[in-house]
Amino acid sequence: MRTVIFDLDGTLVDTSGDLIAAANFCFRELGAGDMLDPAHDAATAFRGGRAMLRLGFERSGREWTEADVDSFVPILLKSYEAEILVHSRLYPGVVAAVEALKRAGYATGVCTNKPQNLAELLLARLDVRRLFDGLVGADTLPVRKPDPDALRETVRRCGGDINRTVLIGDTDTDRNTAKAAGVPAILVTFGPQGDGVAALGPEALLAHYDDLERLVGGLIG
Repeated sequence: MRTVIFDLDGTLVDTSGDLIAAANFCFRELGAGDMLDPAHDAATAFRGGRAMLRLGFERSGREWTEADVDSFVPILLKSYEAEILVHSRLYPGVVAAVEALKRAGYATGVCTNKPQNLAELLLARLDVRRLFDGLVGADTLPVRKPDPDALRETVRRCGGDINRTVLIGDTDTDRNTAKAAGVPAILVTFGPQGDGVAALGPEALLAHYDDLERLVGGLIG
């Protein structure tokens, strides 16, 4: 079956505001105040909790190690889970685009480096979990993106065919995952990198979800 797999943060949902709020909670706990800015640090937010913590520690002027980062990850995740849908919103056209793919006979799934329980929770709160046949998160398997096995397992859970799959994403992690799995990648240009994702050499660029079915059809039929 033809299969379309989506990244989550920065691709289906703009989660940057809630992710940055959770990271800033950690820095306020340290007495450092808000180290990250929702308007300027979205790209870092989409790279995960550790990336945000590292950036915040660097800006704080405090001495820190990776052990400090590791110690604050559970605090960040707990804060994020408690307020997972304050600022986060689906990108325009997501629901209509995924529903159109399903009507056309495509399987659809989500492959994310967000912990699986948080990905499930977010999609459920947004009332779109029903749109996806399978989901693989950061801790579902012993590996995560850009390891291609994360993508292959997502396709398997969707009942799809890896040889007729396309991955929709927003970063080099998604591009590298697709390349490692031997599938085409479509990268969105409405994220913080904008048209800059073209430099990653995806098979197509997506400026709005209205164009998704056309682009997918051109790549995997």
